[in-house]
Amino acid sequence: MTSRHEVVFLFDVDNTLLDNDRVIEDLRRYLTSEVGAGSADRYFAIFEQLREELGHADYLGALQRYRVAYPRDHGLLCVSAFLVDYPFATRLFPNSLDVLERLAAFGPTVLLTDGDVVFQPRKVERSGLGAAVEHRILVYIHKERELDDVTQRFPAEHYVLVDDKLRILAAVKQAWGPRVTTVFVRQGHYAHDPDTLASYPPADLSIDRIGDLLDYDIPTLLGAATAASDRRD
Repeated sequence: MTSRHEVVFLFDVDNTLLDNDRVIEDLRRYLTSEVGAGSADRYFAIFEQLREELGHADYLGALQRYRVAYPRDHGLLCVSAFLVDYPFATRLFPNSLDVLERLAAFGPTVLLTDGDVVFQPRKVERSGLGAAVEHRILVYIHKERELDDVTQRFPAEHYVLVDDKLRILAAVKQAWGPRVTTVFVRQGHYAHDPDTLASYPPADLSIDRIGDLLDYDIPTLLGAATAASDRRD
């Protein structure tokens, strides 16, 4: 039986701990130089369509769709080599590892991320994030639909969820209520999209960068859920 913790800290990966927008920019430049702008544009058109459908980046899924659409184009196979060898540790946001280390003193830190089953785990390990959370890693397709599995694997009295997507934070808040403190990190393109910001309620706590969590003491962080609820009432 998994022991019940007072608090568990759940961290998204892409654009929360790691600058995934920069990874995508690097991939686009690489593809353009290797296979030309035309093939790169076709791949990223599929990539963006799939990201819109899933709500997260799926490099592998986009590559598979590309192969179905263009079965004789073998140039895009270089995507796999690029992502397998990519130095993800260089794309960590400043103080990402410091935040994980500090909060681990108060409860388990867990990576709660969406993504494919090949490149997302590779990204987590190559970046050093897997080791930083002692390999407590959950990779789903739609994590907001798997909350019962999260609570079974990491039971806790209270959760702190840190994410750059208001959509995810709102869904988890609706499911867990005051049992979770939602922390919105305003990093990455999702966090600055005006339509998204207007479509979902604010999180319990908003910060400009992941390193800002170093400035919060634990009672304030845990109490943010109650404080936010009182403000809404």
